[in-house]
Amino acid sequence: MSRQTSWEPEAVIFREHAVQLHRDVMALPTLSIEVREDLFRLRELEMDWDIGVVIYEPQDPSRIPRGPDGKKVGICLLHGGVSDFKSVERVGKLLPEKFGIKVASMTFPGRFYFHDPNRDWPGDVENPDGSARTPLWAKETRIAPDQYSVVRDQSKRENYGTLVSLAAKPGSEFYDRMAAWPVAFERAIQETARREFPDSEYSIYIHGHSTGGPFAMMASQRVSNIAGLVGYGSSPFGWMYPLVSGDDWEFPFNQLRLRTWRDTARYMYEGMKHKGVGLPMLIELTFERWERAKRRPNFKAEDFIHKNSTHSLQAAARAAAARLKLTHQETDALIQRYLGYTRELSGPGVKPVPAFLSIHGIDDDTVTLKRCERSLPLFAKLDPAPKIRSISLGAGVHSWSWTDEEFPMGIVSPVAKLWHDAIINGFFVR
Repeated sequence: MSRQTSWEPEAVIFREHAVQLHRDVMALPTLSIEVREDLFRLRELEMDWDIGVVIYEPQDPSRIPRGPDGKKVGICLLHGGVSDFKSVERVGKLLPEKFGIKVASMTFPGRFYFHDPNRDWPGDVENPDGSARTPLWAKETRIAPDQYSVVRDQSKRENYGTLVSLAAKPGSEFYDRMAAWPVAFERAIQETARREFPDSEYSIYIHGHSTGGPFAMMASQRVSNIAGLVGYGSSPFGWMYPLVSGDDWEFPFNQLRLRTWRDTARYMYEGMKHKGVGLPMLIELTFERWERAKRRPNFKAEDFIHKNSTHSLQAAARAAAARLKLTHQETDALIQRYLGYTRELSGPGVKPVPAFLSIHGIDDDTVTLKRCERSLPLFAKLDPAPKIRSISLGAGVHSWSWTDEEFPMGIVSPVAKLWHDAIINGFFVR
């Protein structure tokens, strides 16, 4: 059923063309869809982990398109470093509504709020009494303030403001979870694929936004039917991060970074910097947006994979191994497993890294087109080297949700159209 294709994306799509892509998508018939949750529990490294996945699919399964390989098209979405499934909800709904594609949107371990029917996190990220929001790795997880201390770091203040982290104390559940979650993350993606996209029926195209990018890269070789990587503002493999960014992040594995109004300010500036908005208005808009944004998780454990903190990866593996009382040989194997999360797999019989369509909004100051271009020679050194094409899109900031008059759904519709066309026209066929 597979066929070769000459389809290639344009390297540059100007704003006028992006607007037309939006109009083309909106003119398509709208299919009725079903939205449901797939909640399941994993047992990894002798700990329970509850995983939340939201599924978006056509009510009529016969509308799901088939790619050039004859299999149904499924897309797996991984959100970015601030949020949960809701940050990619628009694209999650649009893909089945306009193209019939089934979507599974997996929230990172610890970030799905099981105790509210709307899945909104309660309260604020930081509290006046010194306590703070912590992950919900299992429904019964309770991380008390006596399990951590608050760390304030101004070493990256110029770009990020003061970084606020919770340092988990050795011997606490918080510490043990911070050492073990990478394995739960790997297994969660594999189980999501098994449950929702059976290998015999589906080819999966996986997207990781920003921080989700390295995890999509990792999964692309560990799930047999992932056929391609579809990007928007997607970071590459973790080992590439310091090389393309010129920035090192060697934070301890037990530090959970809180995402605060400061991060909202960074993204607000991206969207407003060309609009001539004064500082007072920008400050007001930042705090107005933060009132909504704080319903999302706004904490991050994933930095040491996202940004290749190899010392932290080894320390986390050793901490998990010590808790499990592993042998020296088993400990070494776990360390190599952790280090492997930031790198491509290689060797005989290993699944190659699939093709990658990398799209970048013109006003994305976080995962920039320049960083993508710096990563191209790094990907070219892989054996075998994957097919990669980058697109400079004449609209869009880092966030999926930023809207304006011409893009009332944000950058979602043009990107979804490009993903669809690449899949259906065989861009990902080897």
